[in-house]
Amino acid sequence: MNSRTLWNDNWYFAKTELGVKWEDRQIWEAKMQPVDLPHDWLIYDTKNLYEDSIGWYRKNFAYATDKTGNDDRVILRFEGVYMDSSIYVNGEHLGDWKYGYSTFDWDITDALHKGDNEIVLRVVFQAPNSRWYSGAGIYRNVWMIRLPKTHIPLDGIYTSSVETKNGYDLTIDTELEWGTDSGNYELEYCLRDADNSKSPIETENQELFRVKQPLTCGQNKISITIPVDNPRKWDITDPYLYDLQVCLWREQETNSRELCQQEHFRIGFRTMQFDPARGFLLNGRKVRLNGACDHHDLGALGAAFHKEAMRRKFELMRSMGVNAVRTSHNMPAVELMELADEMGFLIVSEAFDMWEMAKNPYDYARFFKEWMEKDVRSWIRRDRNHPSVIMWSIGNEIPDTHADAHGQEITRSLLAVVRKWDYRKVAPVTIGSNYMPWENAQKCADIVKVAGYNYAEKYYAEHHEKHPDWIIYGSETSSVVQSRGVYHFPLERANLIEADEQCSALGNSTTSWAAKNTEYCITMDRDTPYSCGQFIWTAIDYIGEPTPYQTKNSYFGQMDTAGFPKDSYYVFRSEWTDGKKDPMIHVYPYWDFNPGQQVDVRITSNAPEVELFVNGASQGKQQIDHQKGTVLQPSWKVPYAPGSICAVAYDETGREIARQERHSFGNTDHYVLKANKSALHADGEDMIFVEISAEDRDGYPVENASDYVRVTVEGAGRLIGLDNGDSTDYDAYKGTVRKLFQGKLLAMIAAKTILGEIRVTVEDAWTATVSMTDETGAETATAVVETPDNTAAAGHRTATVTLQAVEAPIRPGVCATEENREYPPAFVDPGFVPVRKLEMSAPYMRLTPEKPYVLLHTRIYPMEATDRKLLWSITDASGIPSPVAKLEELEDGESIRITGVSDGNFQVRCMTCNGTTNIKMISQLDFAVEGMGQTFHSPYEPVTGISYVGSFGGDVSRGVENSAGTDKAQPTGLVYEALDFGEFGSDEITLSIFANDNDPHRIQIWKGEPEESGSGTQGTLVGEITYQKPGIWEVFQPDTFVLPRRLKGVTKLTIVSEDKIFLKEFHFTRQEKAYARLSALTDGVTYGDSFVRTGDAVEQIGNNVSLEFTDMNFGEAGTDSIVICGRTPLQQNTIQLRFTDGATQVLPFPHSEEYRELRFPLERVTGEQNVTFVFLPGCNFDFKWFRFEKSGSEE
Repeated sequence: MNSRTLWNDNWYFAKTELGVKWEDRQIWEAKMQPVDLPHDWLIYDTKNLYEDSIGWYRKNFAYATDKTGNDDRVILRFEGVYMDSSIYVNGEHLGDWKYGYSTFDWDITDALHKGDNEIVLRVVFQAPNSRWYSGAGIYRNVWMIRLPKTHIPLDGIYTSSVETKNGYDLTIDTELEWGTDSGNYELEYCLRDADNSKSPIETENQELFRVKQPLTCGQNKISITIPVDNPRKWDITDPYLYDLQVCLWREQETNSRELCQQEHFRIGFRTMQFDPARGFLLNGRKVRLNGACDHHDLGALGAAFHKEAMRRKFELMRSMGVNAVRTSHNMPAVELMELADEMGFLIVSEAFDMWEMAKNPYDYARFFKEWMEKDVRSWIRRDRNHPSVIMWSIGNEIPDTHADAHGQEITRSLLAVVRKWDYRKVAPVTIGSNYMPWENAQKCADIVKVAGYNYAEKYYAEHHEKHPDWIIYGSETSSVVQSRGVYHFPLERANLIEADEQCSALGNSTTSWAAKNTEYCITMDRDTPYSCGQFIWTAIDYIGEPTPYQTKNSYFGQMDTAGFPKDSYYVFRSEWTDGKKDPMIHVYPYWDFNPGQQVDVRITSNAPEVELFVNGASQGKQQIDHQKGTVLQPSWKVPYAPGSICAVAYDETGREIARQERHSFGNTDHYVLKANKSALHADGEDMIFVEISAEDRDGYPVENASDYVRVTVEGAGRLIGLDNGDSTDYDAYKGTVRKLFQGKLLAMIAAKTILGEIRVTVEDAWTATVSMTDETGAETATAVVETPDNTAAAGHRTATVTLQAVEAPIRPGVCATEENREYPPAFVDPGFVPVRKLEMSAPYMRLTPEKPYVLLHTRIYPMEATDRKLLWSITDASGIPSPVAKLEELEDGESIRITGVSDGNFQVRCMTCNGTTNIKMISQLDFAVEGMGQTFHSPYEPVTGISYVGSFGGDVSRGVENSAGTDKAQPTGLVYEALDFGEFGSDEITLSIFANDNDPHRIQIWKGEPEESGSGTQGTLVGEITYQKPGIWEVFQPDTFVLPRRLKGVTKLTIVSEDKIFLKEFHFTRQEKAYARLSALTDGVTYGDSFVRTGDAVEQIGNNVSLEFTDMNFGEAGTDSIVICGRTPLQQNTIQLRFTDGATQVLPFPHSEEYRELRFPLERVTGEQNVTFVFLPGCNFDFKWFRFEKSGSEE
């Protein structure tokens, strides 16, 4: 009979540099150490998560033939190895498998010896090969499978069901591979309720059917359709499953039969429909896909798959209201699909992030042509029986689809391969695309008909009308970035990039391609009835892609990598859950800022009305229209004062249904441990997740605590991961010491295979004392030492919780030995105490001529913090340096003197690096200057793109390096005020731009604002320019342009872009008047008998006309030539050029019907001069401009 054994135990591992081969056995053999599978070798070094390396895995085992004497086959199944692996059996190279996400099998039978055998797997990781953290190694399960010679091949059973009047018709297709025997075989099918099936020869109670089907020798595939009367349907609200058993029997000569093979899996009955007008229907009712994209890493566990960690992920998503998951952008783990079936999640299963066109030098595009069909075969055959699968996605943001018609050929090929293995169309095929505005991508979408839009909701209506047969949904939306518990004020100012490398959780940090805010993607999808729904990017942060910084993990999630909710989590929960069944309310931010600081307070709730109280005083009620409204988070501006904020939710009758209160707090007094359950199974695989938080002496959460703690696990459990969700923290995931980030830390506890107590202790990291608990050891314990700021001293705080490991079956092949170990901190020395808060205070925050300066003091919390070096700056609300005021640091190191310079608002920022080389904390306080005059800005210094004072037309986003991103779909204007060009001015502008293409981009430069800005005034178009350079991702390339007109004096400037660019900065060239191109019309004085002023020239210059230009300083080197742009109908027009020193030079300008530029040599002129062009009687000349050239300039 067949067998299937988990094969994760007794493996050894070694890591070597690239280039080491099988023949270099002495190198990798010497480094071998025992290892647990699943395994990710990169996750251990957080500062080198993309290390080029080769992993070597070795396992020795004994082999014996089948006891029955049948000539069985031995197969190794690897559910996931990242990537480019080669297998060696007893020194023989059997083959390679390239893709890192597909399941693959090796039939090793013919390479085995009776007795001892060796398996070696060589795995190559060469970066960059992925846009996110992939991990490396055997990161999913390994199985040994033994099959009889005549057998059902792996994944050779395919089920599908069609709803009928009385229930469902279940069709089962079974593949067969025949041996050399000529016996009689039959298949037997048995369907049971999921909780009543273990073996095909048990009692037939709870059976829905048992059907036998004789086989004909050599028959490769056989089908059967069996009616099932009124089964309980699988649904997201009731994910009911049945056990299907398929048994292969062989008749014996003794009129008995032998069970040769038994396959057992769970199926569900459900009816789904995709309707172009109604969206997605499940079991006859419309279900909106409240979906989330999910990468495969598990935070501190890396890519190594743990089913219980994935279960927790799903539970967190469910609590937010998520009902569907897109496995972006790769085939998921087997257990993920099993959990989705069990827990009622809808799955868009995705295969590839690239086809033939690479996104990284060493990605899967290298192998796509040769390996695509093998990988799709593996993917579809393995997962086609899962009721949770609703779509097969063949690609994400594939440039091939946009590039040319070949993308359509690949799309058809992929569709054909999917349909080859899912020929009964259990799920439709889709593509997730960010290229939907372009024709080629639309042609690819038209092939599959199920069109996934990445950040392109604005095209829904147009494409729905153009393609009424398309199924439309948001395959990727949102991408609003945020760091848990970090707030950059004010709310109304877009704030993507900050010195602390964190993104504001207020909702004012958004990327250029993303939704304007969280509410936008919710309401846009809600108000599109034909859309199936959306998949937000992402539910949970993942390692890699740390947009907009170069840190460790992403900021896109509604929860961080530890699974701790950010404030945006509650926004989705408020719209994706039922307020009548589960009313909720959430108020943020936490309540601990600078005295008098203006704080944006926001409330999310699934109730129709909310009210905010500050220190008991109502700030008013606001309504939330969940059906049609666009403002889903009411906001208030409140000056901070210690105490509390309280949010109250009311139903339609005005009855209170939910409330939340948040208090101001002090330093950490004690730690609190909260486990997600009190016991785990002692099976080596179960997990408990312990949330570690801090409270002050009054029991209020310290929501910005950053204490370093040591976590110890003793007894029947083991610590396998620590995670605080901070992208800027490089302390080891696999260590025993980490700091809290914004008051929280997660400890991941895994089971051993023994029963008993599990004692989890958390204590101050550096000078920990013996923990003190009561007799049960189950309560949080604290040792308090009084300090001057009335908190417990660091080094004397301990908390313990005791959990239980209870008896449970242990699967053969489980390996449960790995535990976290000591790692040094990434950037600080042991004993370091981080700064928790920088509290700024000033007696007043408005500077006037009567009070032109103020002294500001900063208090550092806790008082024993190690790094006391403070950094200061004066900025605008976007963090751009401001000239409105200046500061002077005082000798105490904690105070500054601020002096007003000119009128305007500004922020004082106090910052600390907290023991590192980068800013880690920003405290900000708003000030104003009044009555000191206007602020002017120099256009000759870089003007930051994001410093615009107004915009019009398209949407403006904030890009990297403080750039301003214009709209792709319509012209966008950026307005910059009070630029002082001086009396002479400049006509030469340099723009530093990133454009993600090679196309020309038309840009207009206006003095003032164009009429369409809505300002009520009509500016002057100074010039139109075209920017075009080869696009390099997020690289700003400057280009310089000469404008037809010079800008002078104090000017408002508007830059209008017709399409998508990112403007980092611009500046004008400060020009020397003597050597600038000067306009005959505007830069001098014209007088005399006969001339005409036209649009850009002085024309028809006749008798006794002079053009005078003053304040020309030619310097010591002087000028020896002049270029004149003009024309004359005369055979020759003589121009006299006179200088202050009395010198006169004659310039003969020849006949020209059109304007031309001519260069005339001069006797050298130096020093300060006034220059006059004199036209005597008989002249007829049109004069546009001139330019003197420095002595020695080349022609």
